[in-house]
Amino acid sequence: MANNHENSTALGDIAARQLAIATRTVPQMGTITPRWLTHLLHWVPVEAGIYRVNKVKDASSVTVDCSGRDERELPQTFVDYIENPREYLLSAVNTVLDVHTRVSDLYSKPYNQIAEQLRLTIETIKERQESELINNKEYGLLNNIAPQQRIKTRTGAPTPDDLDELLTKVWKEPGFFLAHPLSIAAFGRECTRRGVPPPTVSLFGSQFITWRGIPLIPCDKIGIEDNKTKILLIRTGESRQGVVGLYQPDLPGQQSPGLAVRFMGINHKAIASYLVSLYCSLAVLTDDAIAVLEDVEVNKYHVYQ
Repeated sequence: MANNHENSTALGDIAARQLAIATRTVPQMGTITPRWLTHLLHWVPVEAGIYRVNKVKDASSVTVDCSGRDERELPQTFVDYIENPREYLLSAVNTVLDVHTRVSDLYSKPYNQIAEQLRLTIETIKERQESELINNKEYGLLNNIAPQQRIKTRTGAPTPDDLDELLTKVWKEPGFFLAHPLSIAAFGRECTRRGVPPPTVSLFGSQFITWRGIPLIPCDKIGIEDNKTKILLIRTGESRQGVVGLYQPDLPGQQSPGLAVRFMGINHKAIASYLVSLYCSLAVLTDDAIAVLEDVEVNKYHVYQ
């Protein structure tokens, strides 16, 4: 080392860096996704944490008549409601964030330690929220699909024919397909094989492939087991009798709709604690608002000659 120093004719990189200011990034976390589902859902505020879905008991019993030019007697009718409508209760995704006051006091330049800790914690909570919207046993999309709205692939891989059949199940103003990125890739391969490459559309500044004008939205929260997964087709919005997201408005310490951060105090070990809570749920207003394509194989490839 001494010889190397003696032979140097100018200041070296290692020593020079001691006087340089490194440009720092905020902490990066690979588990953060775009969470398109939460962007595409229509969100409804639920004042008391309860959302009741009222339905008609028997729509076929409502009679009307197209009258002719005569004096025939008009039909008499009424619309009856089910007596025990389903109620959706908001669920909570919670955690308590602990930050040592010494750390936040001494090491908050150029980035505030508490703000960054909260940002990454909130990102993780929102990732869990999207997973619950899809997989929750009580209100998740995959667990609230009517039997007649479930179909299976014809050949295993997702084909244009399969997605066309899915569209027959949600034909009233379908909004978007929701699928794992691997199943979207598998669908793209099947389209390429048939010579019908799907067109793309720009949403939120990103490109999505489409089928029949309906975008295929990627989501890694839809599980894959034994190389098989599912593809959902969803209609959204209260006015369209679709799928709606539910949240609690006007929370103390609200940071965004349904999300609150509250300071819990500092203990005798100088640890500051923050309660982070997100209240949400989801409701399917009518059975034909959602359908699923099951047994979607994602590992089928073709040899092109």
